[in-house]
Amino acid sequence: MRFILTVCLFAIISFSFTTGNRKVYPQDYFRSPVDQKILLSGTFGELRPNHFHAGIDIKGKVGHPILAVAEGYVSRIKIQSGGYGNVLYVNHPNGYTSVYAHLQSFTKELEDYVKKAQYKKSAFEIELFPAANQFTFTKGQQLGKLGVSGRSFGPHLHFEIRDTRSEKPINPLLFGLKVTDNIAPKLHQVKVYYLNEKLETLDTKTRNLQRNGNRYRIVGDTLVIGAWRVGFGLKAYDHMNGASNWNGVYAIDLKVDDQPSHNFTMETFAFSESRYINAHLDYEEQVAKKSYFNRCFRLPGNRLSVYEQQNAKGIVTLHQNRATKISMQVDDADGNRSELTFWVKRGEIKAPQSSTYNYLLPHTEENRIETDNCSVYLPKGTLYENLYMRYRTSRDDSNNVFSLVHHVHNYKTPVHKYFTIGLQPTKLPIEWRDKAFIAYCNKKNIMQNCGGSWKDGRLVAKVRALGDYCIMVDRIPPKIQPIAFRSNMKGYSKMSFKITDNFPTTGKARDLRYRATVDGEWILMHYDAKKDLIVHYFDDRIGPGEHQLRLVVTDDRGNEKVLERQFTR
Repeated sequence: MRFILTVCLFAIISFSFTTGNRKVYPQDYFRSPVDQKILLSGTFGELRPNHFHAGIDIKGKVGHPILAVAEGYVSRIKIQSGGYGNVLYVNHPNGYTSVYAHLQSFTKELEDYVKKAQYKKSAFEIELFPAANQFTFTKGQQLGKLGVSGRSFGPHLHFEIRDTRSEKPINPLLFGLKVTDNIAPKLHQVKVYYLNEKLETLDTKTRNLQRNGNRYRIVGDTLVIGAWRVGFGLKAYDHMNGASNWNGVYAIDLKVDDQPSHNFTMETFAFSESRYINAHLDYEEQVAKKSYFNRCFRLPGNRLSVYEQQNAKGIVTLHQNRATKISMQVDDADGNRSELTFWVKRGEIKAPQSSTYNYLLPHTEENRIETDNCSVYLPKGTLYENLYMRYRTSRDDSNNVFSLVHHVHNYKTPVHKYFTIGLQPTKLPIEWRDKAFIAYCNKKNIMQNCGGSWKDGRLVAKVRALGDYCIMVDRIPPKIQPIAFRSNMKGYSKMSFKITDNFPTTGKARDLRYRATVDGEWILMHYDAKKDLIVHYFDDRIGPGEHQLRLVVTDDRGNEKVLERQFTR
């Protein structure tokens, strides 16, 4: 009853308000989710492949207690083989939700609740929404233990604070969490984009930076650039006391002749806009070199909300006889700042190199391409800027290729939405049609299964990358490798198996599916997708005596592998 009254009281009181253009968040309401010094391996808004990081990553050891940051109730529980892994969502009376991801485990009452639901639905991956106040916690009470579940490649807590109503994540460091940081961001390189009158990139040049304390410069101070107008990109990272990680910065402010031109602040964003990161960063640098540049000018199809609205949008007009001052201020969330200052002038302008292309695809329209052997449909909003697309076909005489290879531009150009590709087969045996899939050759020359279904004689799939496509066939079942299993399982706490397939999946293709039974009854297998590992932890459901295990693993094309073994408990 006391908790319900507290919820009502805090619902009336506003704990955040706006001062000018900056929102002020409660500073003493939330405690740390860990009982140790906070060291970060990831910051809010950090640049990641295809998304902005929506929280902070707190370093720790597997099994370390994770604590409720304030009074609240568990509003959502999700179990995934990838993604956030084991994750809890706790609603608080002040209108915010805290999120705790990659957990090793929950408290016993939550574990029992989840396990009961998994057995009821015969599913490992599950999403639950407990009734309000069904599971309540006080500030500092343990919720679970730190782990590496989901897409976590090292022990840490992924922690978020969200606005409960909108579900938008907000930078947790704006809520007064204590992180020791008196180190200013470090600036590494500036990239210059030569732009035409349509603000399309004609050429780029990258320059290293020289440092003097927290101030940076370019050798020679003045850049002479052979273009009428330019945009800039900046490679910058945040560093903190006691940690060696290179984290994302909080804000970059670009000024031209001391006048605001472009800036962004990593305060909050919506999950629905997170993929616009591919317009914010230099996508080609990221996918080709794993190099992260913050683009300090707006691409026309960029709909991110993290920017201040400025008429110039970061585009700098150059003059031949007058140098233009460029200054960039880079901040972290603790107010540490680094500054870069240099000047630019217009130099001799050379005629741009001509480039060959087959199709001009406006980013403001839907686009269709039809050939005798291929169809491509890109919905409106798929592109961030106009695409001068190159398309060609080639032959591949490999045994498992049953179409022309369709070179649909290249992987260095980003797309925002899924688009549709349809391919005409060649020499595909009729009895293999249900095993055929659209294959994508990624930058590592690995063939990936995009799935697909037949429509009007073509194999059609939803995909989300430009590049090389063809039709291939998968008639090979997945593999099952016993890791911790023997005929005599007496004294063992678990049994585990590695499950793999010959083609990794992408796009809308289905990942491996599995079902395990003992004596005909479904059993819970925990799936760690990054390790290709499924694990069953024994409980009183499987008693002493002889038992029959049946494990079935199925891939996207319906190929099935069955393992049947007897064991004793």
